[in-house]
Amino acid sequence: MTNFTTRDGTRIFYKDWGPKNAQPIFFHHGWPLSADDWDAQMLFFLDQGYRVIAHDRRGHGRSEQTDQRHDMDTYSADVAELVEALNLRNAVHIGHSTGGGEAARYVARARPGRVAKAVLVGAVPPLMLQTPANPGGAPRSAFDELRRQLATNRAQFFVDFPSGPFYGFNRRMGGVVQCVVQNWWRQAMMGAAKAQYDCIKAFSETDFTEDLKAIAVPTLVMHGDDDQIVPIADSAELSVKLLKRGELKVYKGLPHGMLTTDAGRLNPDILEFIRR
Repeated sequence: MTNFTTRDGTRIFYKDWGPKNAQPIFFHHGWPLSADDWDAQMLFFLDQGYRVIAHDRRGHGRSEQTDQRHDMDTYSADVAELVEALNLRNAVHIGHSTGGGEAARYVARARPGRVAKAVLVGAVPPLMLQTPANPGGAPRSAFDELRRQLATNRAQFFVDFPSGPFYGFNRRMGGVVQCVVQNWWRQAMMGAAKAQYDCIKAFSETDFTEDLKAIAVPTLVMHGDDDQIVPIADSAELSVKLLKRGELKVYKGLPHGMLTTDAGRLNPDILEFIRR
């Protein structure tokens, strides 16, 4: 078990595989999962000669189940402290869903030389919540319903969510792939209910507009056009317009969890972007 303790005393679990002198790739996982959600990517890029790092966000996975400071500023600060501790330079930061917001906030504020490129996959920026300035967002009631289901029966909710819209199994001819659902459930149930409950506010109400505008490195935005969790029109299509050096790659018919369902397509595309 590899652990790092933040300045506020929170223990963070992380994986660090590969040559320490190789270019690092840092992975930021989605809600309510863990670093394990990046298995297909970490093994792929490790085989390509990269150093791969992924952490369990505070309160999630194997990290300490703290009940405090579940907000994007703290999440990105935790990443910054870990990056400093490992002395990562010229890194590529890849974030999925909630992790895309975390990655965007970190990259926007990172010290010079720390970040080479960024990849946002099915990511929540610029803002998920519907507001007068963001009429295309989801109403607060949608996120209240997530909180209600989590608080009422977390174990059942964490079966239903991946069985349906997350991986698009509700629209796939082959139906539900049970081992994928079980792995999602396993990761989710490892984390703290309080952290996952609070994180819903963090990923839905944080406005990343200024973060996206501040990112100076080349950034690849990848999104499935059948993403039922983070609809493309209200996320990726807006984000790429705010990025200085953004590039949008759309995957027809793919779901929110396409890094798992279609890793064989996405991994080579990410590799091509990194090598470019």
